[in-house]
Amino acid sequence: MEQETRLSAEQSVAPGTVRPGGRTAKVRAAVLEATQDALVEQGFHGLNMDRVAAAAGVGKTTVYRRWGSSTGLVTDLLHDMAEQSLPAADTGTLDGDLLANARLVRKTLTDRRMGPVFQAVIAAAACDADCATALNGFYTTRLREWAPAVARAVERGEVPAGTDATEVLRAVSAPLYYRFAVSREPLSAADAERSVAVVLAAARAGAFVPPDAAR
Repeated sequence: MEQETRLSAEQSVAPGTVRPGGRTAKVRAAVLEATQDALVEQGFHGLNMDRVAAAAGVGKTTVYRRWGSSTGLVTDLLHDMAEQSLPAADTGTLDGDLLANARLVRKTLTDRRMGPVFQAVIAAAACDADCATALNGFYTTRLREWAPAVARAVERGEVPAGTDATEVLRAVSAPLYYRFAVSREPLSAADAERSVAVVLAAARAGAFVPPDAAR
């Protein structure tokens, strides 16, 4: 009876919302690595629960019980990526911090492994609400981690008081994601640098200060 209660509780919890330890953590790590491998090789629409279980060396029942579906795997992978993401830069200038951010985005999207993974999770988010929520959570986490760079720039007088840090950071990466996910164009170092130059000019001119803050 106790085991049935435990399994029932596991089934009622959304993938990625509980942080396991011990053997369970090892199982999760193996399954998520196999999920990432599958996304790189076959994309989201080729993601197969049985093959992921086999590649991870985990029983199919465990994978189906815990993750439920292919979108459950992708959702938990996004949670894990948010947990493992690199800390934000602190170069001493807004120019340097935003360049570091843009270069990190470009490096990730052009990486032979992570590029296909992001293509796949974006595709998954387009057709599943839970994946979309997880993808939003991933980027919300990254924006929150980088927001202090803009706050420091305000304190140094590099940009006006009231500058919206989140909008600044979104504006830096938006052109890069457009090329990556929409127009499918190559991403060069010059693209990242140009994005930062445009955002810096706009930020210094007060373009990212909300009207209420300006008043």
